[in-house]
Amino acid sequence: MLRSGDRLEVMIEKPAAGGRMIARHEGQVLLVSGAIPGERVAVRVERVDKRLAFAEVVEVLTPSPDRRSATGDPACGGCLFSHIEIGRQRELKSGIIADAFARIGKHALAEPPAIAPSPADGYRMRARLHVRGGSLGFYREGTHDLCDAAATGQLHHATLPAVARVVEGLRALRLEAISVELAENMAADQRVLLIETSGTRRVTAAALEALLGGDVHSIAIVNAGGSRTAAGSGTIVESLAAITGGRVSGELLRHAESFFQGNRFLIAALVSAVVQSVPPEGDVLDLYAGVGLFALAVDEARQVVAVEGHPASGADLAANARAGGSRVRAVVSSVEQYLTQAGRVPPTVIADPPRTGLSREALAALVAGAPNRLIYVSCDPATLARDTRGLLDSGYRLLSVQGFDLFPNTPHVETLAIFDRAS
Repeated sequence: MLRSGDRLEVMIEKPAAGGRMIARHEGQVLLVSGAIPGERVAVRVERVDKRLAFAEVVEVLTPSPDRRSATGDPACGGCLFSHIEIGRQRELKSGIIADAFARIGKHALAEPPAIAPSPADGYRMRARLHVRGGSLGFYREGTHDLCDAAATGQLHHATLPAVARVVEGLRALRLEAISVELAENMAADQRVLLIETSGTRRVTAAALEALLGGDVHSIAIVNAGGSRTAAGSGTIVESLAAITGGRVSGELLRHAESFFQGNRFLIAALVSAVVQSVPPEGDVLDLYAGVGLFALAVDEARQVVAVEGHPASGADLAANARAGGSRVRAVVSSVEQYLTQAGRVPPTVIADPPRTGLSREALAALVAGAPNRLIYVSCDPATLARDTRGLLDSGYRLLSVQGFDLFPNTPHVETLAIFDRAS
Protein backbone atom coordinates (compact mmCIF):
# COMPACT_ATOMS: atom_id res chain seq x y z
CA MET A 1 0.00 0.00 0.00
CA LEU A 2 1.54 3.26 -1.13
CA ARG A 3 1.76 6.17 1.28
CA SER A 4 2.58 9.86 0.91
CA GLY A 5 6.33 10.39 1.06
CA ASP A 6 7.27 6.97 -0.35
CA ARG A 7 10.19 7.00 -2.80
CA LEU A 8 9.92 4.61 -5.77
CA GLU A 9 11.67 3.83 -9.03
CA VAL A 10 9.30 3.52 -11.98
CA MET A 11 9.25 3.40 -15.78
CA ILE A 12 7.16 6.12 -17.47
CA GLU A 13 4.68 4.72 -19.99
CA LYS A 14 2.60 7.45 -21.64
CA PRO A 15 0.96 10.85 -21.00
CA ALA A 16 -2.28 11.21 -19.08
CA ALA A 17 -4.82 14.00 -19.44
CA GLY A 18 -3.78 17.10 -17.54
CA GLY A 19 -0.02 16.91 -18.02
CA ARG A 20 1.15 14.08 -15.78
CA MET A 21 2.59 10.82 -17.07
CA ILE A 22 1.44 7.28 -16.33
CA ALA A 23 3.63 4.78 -14.47
CA ARG A 24 2.85 1.65 -12.46
CA HIS A 25 4.14 0.18 -9.22
CA GLU A 26 3.02 -3.31 -8.24
CA GLY A 27 -0.21 -2.84 -10.16
CA GLN A 28 -0.94 0.63 -8.77
CA VAL A 29 -1.24 3.45 -11.32
CA LEU A 30 0.85 6.53 -10.60
CA LEU A 31 0.39 9.93 -12.23
CA VAL A 32 3.85 11.48 -12.31
CA SER A 33 4.75 15.13 -12.88
CA GLY A 34 8.01 16.18 -14.51
CA ALA A 35 8.62 12.99 -16.52
CA ILE A 36 8.74 11.92 -20.18
CA PRO A 37 7.54 8.57 -21.61
CA GLY A 38 10.40 6.06 -21.83
CA GLU A 39 12.29 7.45 -18.84
CA ARG A 40 13.15 5.55 -15.69
CA VAL A 41 12.80 7.93 -12.76
CA ALA A 42 12.79 8.05 -8.98
CA VAL A 43 9.60 9.65 -7.67
CA ARG A 44 8.18 10.79 -4.37
CA VAL A 45 4.53 9.96 -3.72
CA GLU A 46 2.55 13.16 -3.04
CA ARG A 47 -0.84 11.67 -2.23
CA VAL A 48 -2.79 8.46 -2.64
CA ASP A 49 -6.42 8.11 -3.70
CA LYS A 50 -8.50 4.94 -3.89
CA ARG A 51 -7.50 4.12 -7.45
CA LEU A 52 -4.55 6.40 -8.18
CA ALA A 53 -1.38 7.75 -6.63
CA PHE A 54 0.17 11.09 -7.51
CA ALA A 55 3.93 11.53 -7.54
CA GLU A 56 6.67 13.93 -8.61
CA VAL A 57 10.08 13.21 -10.12
CA VAL A 58 12.96 13.62 -7.68
CA GLU A 59 15.68 12.07 -9.87
CA VAL A 60 15.90 11.12 -13.54
CA LEU A 61 17.71 7.77 -13.70
CA THR A 62 17.49 7.17 -17.45
CA PRO A 63 16.74 10.46 -19.21
CA SER A 64 14.90 10.77 -22.49
CA PRO A 65 16.88 12.32 -25.38
CA ASP A 66 13.98 14.80 -25.53
CA ARG A 67 14.59 16.16 -22.02
CA ARG A 68 15.74 19.77 -21.74
CA SER A 69 16.08 22.36 -19.00
CA ALA A 70 12.63 23.52 -17.92
CA THR A 71 11.48 27.07 -18.62
CA GLY A 72 11.37 28.79 -15.25
CA ASP A 73 9.24 27.02 -12.65
CA PRO A 74 7.60 23.95 -14.28
CA ALA A 75 4.60 24.35 -11.95
CA CYS A 76 4.06 27.97 -12.97
CA GLY A 77 0.96 28.31 -15.13
CA GLY A 78 1.62 27.14 -18.67
CA CYS A 79 4.93 25.30 -18.11
CA LEU A 80 4.06 21.67 -17.29
CA PHE A 81 5.66 20.39 -20.53
CA SER A 82 8.56 22.87 -20.62
CA HIS A 83 11.07 20.12 -19.72
CA ILE A 84 10.26 18.37 -23.02
CA GLU A 85 11.65 19.32 -26.43
CA ILE A 86 8.95 21.13 -28.40
CA GLY A 87 8.80 18.55 -31.21
CA ARG A 88 8.26 15.73 -28.72
CA GLN A 89 5.58 17.82 -27.01
CA ARG A 90 3.61 17.82 -30.26
CA GLU A 91 4.09 14.06 -30.65
CA LEU A 92 2.71 13.56 -27.14
CA LYS A 93 -0.27 15.80 -27.86
CA SER A 94 -1.00 13.89 -31.05
CA GLY A 95 -0.93 10.71 -28.97
CA ILE A 96 -3.24 12.25 -26.36
CA ILE A 97 -5.80 13.00 -29.07
CA ALA A 98 -5.52 9.53 -30.61
CA ASP A 99 -5.74 7.86 -27.20
CA ALA A 100 -8.89 9.82 -26.31
CA PHE A 101 -10.57 8.80 -29.57
CA ALA A 102 -9.66 5.13 -29.05
CA ARG A 103 -10.34 4.90 -25.31
CA ILE A 104 -13.31 7.25 -24.85
CA GLY A 105 -14.73 7.51 -28.35
CA LYS A 106 -14.16 3.82 -29.15
CA HIS A 107 -12.93 4.92 -32.56
CA ALA A 108 -9.33 4.27 -33.58
CA LEU A 109 -7.86 6.93 -35.83
CA ALA A 110 -6.07 5.64 -38.93
CA GLU A 111 -2.98 7.62 -37.85
CA PRO A 112 -2.08 10.10 -35.13
CA PRO A 113 -3.21 13.60 -36.17
CA ALA A 114 -0.73 16.24 -37.30
CA ILE A 115 -0.22 19.12 -34.88
CA ALA A 116 0.36 22.61 -36.32
CA PRO A 117 3.37 24.14 -34.52
CA SER A 118 3.61 27.48 -32.74
CA PRO A 119 6.53 29.50 -31.39
CA ALA A 120 6.58 29.19 -27.60
CA ASP A 121 7.81 32.71 -26.84
CA GLY A 122 5.29 35.52 -26.63
CA TYR A 123 2.37 33.55 -28.03
CA ARG A 124 -0.34 34.57 -25.54
CA MET A 125 -2.82 37.32 -26.40
CA ARG A 126 -4.99 36.74 -23.32
CA ALA A 127 -4.00 36.11 -19.72
CA ARG A 128 -5.12 36.57 -16.14
CA LEU A 129 -2.39 37.88 -13.88
CA HIS A 130 -2.51 38.04 -10.09
CA VAL A 131 -1.04 40.80 -7.95
CA ARG A 132 0.39 40.49 -4.47
CA GLY A 133 2.39 43.22 -2.75
CA GLY A 134 2.78 44.98 -6.08
CA SER A 135 4.28 41.87 -7.73
CA LEU A 136 2.67 40.36 -10.84
CA GLY A 137 2.54 36.67 -11.63
CA PHE A 138 0.63 33.50 -12.41
CA TYR A 139 -0.47 30.94 -9.84
CA ARG A 140 1.51 27.73 -9.45
CA GLU A 141 -0.50 24.69 -10.50
CA GLY A 142 -3.11 23.76 -7.88
CA THR A 143 -2.18 26.62 -5.51
CA HIS A 144 -2.60 30.33 -4.92
CA ASP A 145 1.18 30.78 -4.70
CA LEU A 146 2.47 33.48 -7.01
CA CYS A 147 5.15 32.57 -9.57
CA ASP A 148 7.16 34.57 -12.09
CA ALA A 149 5.12 35.05 -15.27
CA ALA A 150 8.09 36.57 -17.13
CA ALA A 151 10.17 33.40 -16.74
CA THR A 152 7.51 31.34 -18.56
CA GLY A 153 8.09 33.29 -21.78
CA GLN A 154 4.39 33.10 -22.75
CA LEU A 155 3.76 36.84 -22.85
CA HIS A 156 5.04 39.41 -25.30
CA HIS A 157 8.20 41.12 -24.03
CA ALA A 158 6.37 44.46 -23.66
CA THR A 159 3.38 43.08 -21.77
CA LEU A 160 4.52 42.72 -18.17
CA PRO A 161 6.36 46.08 -18.06
CA ALA A 162 3.20 47.76 -19.38
CA VAL A 163 0.96 46.07 -16.80
CA ALA A 164 3.45 46.75 -13.97
CA ARG A 165 3.52 50.44 -14.91
CA VAL A 166 -0.26 50.67 -14.57
CA VAL A 167 -0.34 48.68 -11.31
CA GLU A 168 2.25 51.03 -9.83
CA GLY A 169 0.27 54.02 -11.07
CA LEU A 170 -2.79 52.70 -9.28
CA ARG A 171 -0.81 52.25 -6.07
CA ALA A 172 0.12 55.92 -6.30
CA LEU A 173 -3.63 56.59 -6.37
CA ARG A 174 -4.00 54.37 -3.26
CA LEU A 175 -5.63 51.54 -5.19
CA GLU A 176 -4.36 47.97 -4.73
CA ALA A 177 -4.77 45.74 -7.77
CA ILE A 178 -5.49 42.08 -6.98
CA SER A 179 -5.89 40.70 -10.52
CA VAL A 180 -5.49 41.85 -14.11
CA GLU A 181 -7.41 40.47 -17.10
CA LEU A 182 -5.27 41.20 -20.15
CA ALA A 183 -6.17 41.22 -23.83
CA GLU A 184 -3.86 42.10 -26.74
CA ASN A 185 -4.15 42.09 -30.50
CA MET A 186 -2.07 39.91 -32.80
CA ALA A 187 0.51 42.64 -33.39
CA ALA A 188 0.79 43.39 -29.63
CA ASP A 189 0.34 47.11 -30.26
CA GLN A 190 -3.11 47.25 -28.64
CA ARG A 191 -3.53 46.29 -25.01
CA VAL A 192 -6.65 46.37 -22.78
CA LEU A 193 -6.58 45.81 -19.01
CA LEU A 194 -9.50 44.92 -16.75
CA ILE A 195 -8.25 45.29 -13.18
CA GLU A 196 -9.87 44.16 -9.94
CA THR A 197 -8.94 46.23 -6.90
CA SER A 198 -9.37 45.55 -3.20
CA GLY A 199 -11.58 47.79 -1.06
CA THR A 200 -14.24 50.20 -2.24
CA ARG A 201 -12.11 53.23 -3.03
CA ARG A 202 -13.04 54.74 -6.39
CA VAL A 203 -10.97 56.55 -8.99
CA THR A 204 -11.94 59.12 -11.60
CA ALA A 205 -11.83 58.46 -15.32
CA ALA A 206 -9.41 61.39 -15.62
CA ALA A 207 -6.98 59.69 -13.22
CA LEU A 208 -7.11 56.50 -15.31
CA GLU A 209 -6.73 58.53 -18.49
CA ALA A 210 -3.36 59.71 -17.18
CA LEU A 211 -2.18 56.08 -16.99
CA LEU A 212 -2.86 55.36 -20.66
CA GLY A 213 -0.01 55.36 -23.13
CA GLY A 214 1.41 53.68 -26.18
CA ASP A 215 1.75 50.39 -24.30
CA VAL A 216 -1.78 50.39 -22.79
CA HIS A 217 -4.63 52.07 -24.60
CA SER A 218 -7.56 51.07 -22.38
CA ILE A 219 -8.06 50.45 -18.64
CA ALA A 220 -11.14 49.47 -16.64
CA ILE A 221 -11.15 49.24 -12.84
CA VAL A 222 -13.69 47.22 -10.83
CA ASN A 223 -13.50 47.56 -7.04
CA ALA A 224 -14.72 45.17 -4.35
CA GLY A 225 -18.08 46.92 -4.28
CA GLY A 226 -18.61 46.33 -7.99
CA SER A 227 -18.09 49.97 -8.99
CA ARG A 228 -16.48 50.31 -12.41
CA THR A 229 -14.45 53.16 -13.91
CA ALA A 230 -12.93 53.10 -17.37
CA ALA A 231 -10.67 55.07 -19.67
CA GLY A 232 -10.08 54.42 -23.34
CA SER A 233 -12.29 52.56 -25.80
CA GLY A 234 -12.16 49.27 -23.88
CA THR A 235 -11.77 47.28 -27.07
CA ILE A 236 -9.14 45.44 -29.08
CA VAL A 237 -9.62 45.70 -32.85
CA GLU A 238 -8.26 43.06 -35.21
CA SER A 239 -8.06 43.21 -38.99
CA LEU A 240 -10.18 40.47 -40.56
CA ALA A 241 -7.85 40.60 -43.56
CA ALA A 242 -4.93 39.65 -41.27
CA ILE A 243 -6.92 36.85 -39.63
CA THR A 244 -8.23 35.44 -42.92
CA GLY A 245 -5.24 35.97 -45.18
CA GLY A 246 -7.07 38.66 -47.15
CA ARG A 247 -10.19 36.61 -47.90
CA VAL A 248 -12.48 38.85 -45.84
CA SER A 249 -12.27 42.58 -45.13
CA GLY A 250 -13.39 44.58 -42.11
CA GLU A 251 -12.61 44.55 -38.41
CA LEU A 252 -13.32 42.38 -35.38
CA LEU A 253 -13.53 44.00 -31.94
CA ARG A 254 -13.54 42.51 -28.48
CA HIS A 255 -13.37 43.50 -24.83
CA ALA A 256 -11.02 41.94 -22.26
CA GLU A 257 -13.90 39.94 -20.73
CA SER A 258 -14.85 38.31 -24.04
CA PHE A 259 -13.63 34.90 -25.18
CA PHE A 260 -11.06 34.88 -27.98
CA GLN A 261 -8.45 32.37 -29.08
CA GLY A 262 -5.26 33.02 -27.16
CA ASN A 263 -2.39 32.22 -29.58
CA ARG A 264 -1.33 35.11 -31.84
CA PHE A 265 0.78 32.89 -34.09
CA LEU A 266 -1.80 30.19 -34.94
CA ILE A 267 -5.09 32.05 -34.95
CA ALA A 268 -4.98 32.67 -38.72
CA ALA A 269 -4.10 29.02 -39.40
CA LEU A 270 -6.98 27.79 -37.22
CA VAL A 271 -9.47 30.18 -38.82
CA SER A 272 -8.27 29.18 -42.28
CA ALA A 273 -8.68 25.48 -41.51
CA VAL A 274 -12.21 26.06 -40.21
CA VAL A 275 -13.48 28.21 -43.09
CA GLN A 276 -11.84 25.98 -45.71
CA SER A 277 -13.90 23.12 -44.26
CA VAL A 278 -17.14 25.00 -44.97
CA PRO A 279 -18.73 23.56 -48.16
CA PRO A 280 -19.13 25.99 -51.08
CA GLU A 281 -22.92 26.29 -50.81
CA GLY A 282 -25.58 26.73 -48.14
CA ASP A 283 -26.06 28.78 -45.00
CA VAL A 284 -23.92 28.36 -41.90
CA LEU A 285 -24.71 28.15 -38.18
CA ASP A 286 -21.89 29.12 -35.81
CA LEU A 287 -22.47 27.86 -32.26
CA TYR A 288 -20.51 29.11 -29.24
CA ALA A 289 -19.48 31.88 -31.62
CA GLY A 290 -17.61 34.09 -29.15
CA VAL A 291 -17.14 37.54 -30.67
CA GLY A 292 -17.64 36.16 -34.20
CA LEU A 293 -14.15 34.96 -35.12
CA PHE A 294 -15.34 32.16 -37.41
CA ALA A 295 -18.69 33.69 -38.40
CA LEU A 296 -17.11 36.89 -39.76
CA ALA A 297 -14.33 34.90 -41.48
CA VAL A 298 -16.74 32.81 -43.58
CA ASP A 299 -16.94 33.91 -47.20
CA GLU A 300 -18.71 37.28 -47.48
CA ALA A 301 -21.30 35.86 -49.89
CA ARG A 302 -22.66 33.44 -47.25
CA GLN A 303 -25.41 33.93 -44.68
CA VAL A 304 -24.36 33.01 -41.13
CA VAL A 305 -26.29 32.80 -37.86
CA ALA A 306 -23.90 33.14 -34.91
CA VAL A 307 -25.01 32.10 -31.40
CA GLU A 308 -23.24 33.07 -28.17
CA GLY A 309 -24.52 32.86 -24.59
CA HIS A 310 -21.85 34.77 -22.66
CA PRO A 311 -23.08 38.36 -22.13
CA ALA A 312 -19.78 40.16 -22.86
CA SER A 313 -18.87 37.98 -25.84
CA GLY A 314 -22.46 38.17 -27.09
CA ALA A 315 -22.43 41.98 -26.96
CA ASP A 316 -19.19 42.06 -28.97
CA LEU A 317 -20.63 39.51 -31.40
CA ALA A 318 -23.70 41.70 -31.96
CA ALA A 319 -21.52 44.77 -32.58
CA ASN A 320 -19.29 42.87 -35.00
CA ALA A 321 -22.31 41.47 -36.85
CA ARG A 322 -23.81 44.96 -37.26
CA ALA A 323 -20.52 46.28 -38.60
CA GLY A 324 -20.31 43.37 -41.02
CA GLY A 325 -23.65 44.16 -42.66
CA SER A 326 -26.60 41.79 -43.03
CA ARG A 327 -24.71 38.60 -43.85
CA VAL A 328 -24.16 37.66 -40.18
CA ARG A 329 -27.05 37.56 -37.71
CA ALA A 330 -26.03 37.51 -34.06
CA VAL A 331 -28.14 35.69 -31.48
CA VAL A 332 -27.25 36.24 -27.82
CA SER A 333 -28.65 33.06 -26.30
CA SER A 334 -27.57 29.74 -24.91
CA VAL A 335 -26.95 27.21 -27.65
CA GLU A 336 -29.53 24.85 -26.13
CA GLN A 337 -32.24 27.52 -26.10
CA TYR A 338 -31.49 28.59 -29.66
CA LEU A 339 -31.54 25.04 -31.05
CA THR A 340 -34.79 24.29 -29.24
CA GLN A 341 -36.51 27.33 -30.73
CA ALA A 342 -34.84 27.58 -34.15
CA GLY A 343 -36.79 24.77 -35.78
CA ARG A 344 -34.24 24.45 -38.59
CA VAL A 345 -30.52 23.75 -38.73
CA PRO A 346 -28.67 24.87 -41.90
CA PRO A 347 -26.49 22.47 -43.92
CA THR A 348 -23.23 23.48 -42.19
CA VAL A 349 -22.62 23.94 -38.47
CA ILE A 350 -19.47 25.22 -36.78
CA ALA A 351 -19.25 24.45 -33.04
CA ASP A 352 -16.52 25.68 -30.68
CA PRO A 353 -17.86 24.64 -27.25
CA PRO A 354 -16.16 25.15 -23.89
CA ARG A 355 -13.98 22.49 -22.31
CA THR A 356 -17.09 20.56 -21.22
CA GLY A 357 -17.98 19.91 -24.85
CA LEU A 358 -21.50 19.74 -26.26
CA SER A 359 -24.23 19.29 -23.68
CA ARG A 360 -26.55 16.31 -24.14
CA GLU A 361 -29.32 18.70 -25.17
CA ALA A 362 -27.13 20.45 -27.75
CA LEU A 363 -25.87 17.19 -29.23
CA ALA A 364 -29.38 15.74 -29.44
CA ALA A 365 -30.71 18.91 -31.10
CA LEU A 366 -27.88 18.94 -33.61
CA VAL A 367 -28.41 15.31 -34.51
CA ALA A 368 -32.14 15.98 -34.89
CA GLY A 369 -31.40 18.98 -37.12
CA ALA A 370 -29.22 16.73 -39.33
CA PRO A 371 -26.72 19.23 -40.81
CA ASN A 372 -24.70 17.76 -43.65
CA ARG A 373 -21.42 18.95 -42.13
CA LEU A 374 -20.32 19.63 -38.55
CA ILE A 375 -17.04 21.47 -38.01
CA TYR A 376 -16.08 20.90 -34.37
CA VAL A 377 -13.35 22.95 -32.69
CA SER A 378 -12.36 21.54 -29.29
CA CYS A 379 -9.99 22.50 -26.50
CA ASP A 380 -10.41 19.14 -24.74
CA PRO A 381 -9.70 15.81 -26.52
CA ALA A 382 -11.69 13.81 -23.95
CA THR A 383 -14.99 15.64 -24.44
CA LEU A 384 -14.42 15.77 -28.21
CA ALA A 385 -13.95 11.99 -28.22
CA ARG A 386 -17.10 11.53 -26.14
CA ASP A 387 -19.12 13.69 -28.53
CA THR A 388 -17.57 11.92 -31.51
CA ARG A 389 -18.98 8.65 -30.21
CA GLY A 390 -22.43 10.24 -30.04
CA LEU A 391 -22.15 11.59 -33.57
CA LEU A 392 -20.88 8.29 -35.02
CA ASP A 393 -23.74 6.44 -33.34
CA SER A 394 -26.15 8.95 -34.90
CA GLY A 395 -25.07 8.38 -38.50
CA TYR A 396 -22.13 10.76 -38.93
CA ARG A 397 -18.72 9.97 -40.39
CA LEU A 398 -15.48 11.42 -39.09
CA LEU A 399 -13.64 12.84 -42.10
CA SER A 400 -10.53 14.32 -40.53
CA VAL A 401 -8.83 15.32 -37.27
CA GLN A 402 -6.00 17.79 -36.88
CA GLY A 403 -4.40 19.55 -33.92
CA PHE A 404 -3.10 23.04 -33.27
CA ASP A 405 -0.45 23.69 -30.64
CA LEU A 406 -2.15 26.81 -29.28
CA PHE A 407 -0.58 26.26 -25.86
CA PRO A 408 3.09 25.24 -26.26
CA ASN A 409 4.84 23.99 -23.11
CA THR A 410 1.49 22.84 -21.71
CA PRO A 411 -0.40 19.54 -22.11
CA HIS A 412 -3.29 21.37 -23.80
CA VAL A 413 -4.04 21.11 -27.51
CA GLU A 414 -6.76 22.49 -29.78
CA THR A 415 -8.37 19.95 -32.10
CA LEU A 416 -10.40 20.41 -35.27
CA ALA A 417 -12.65 17.50 -36.27
CA ILE A 418 -14.78 17.45 -39.42
CA PHE A 419 -17.93 15.30 -39.63
CA ASP A 420 -20.30 14.58 -42.51
CA ARG A 421 -23.72 13.00 -42.27
CA ALA A 422 -23.62 9.54 -43.84
CA SER A 423 -25.88 9.31 -46.89
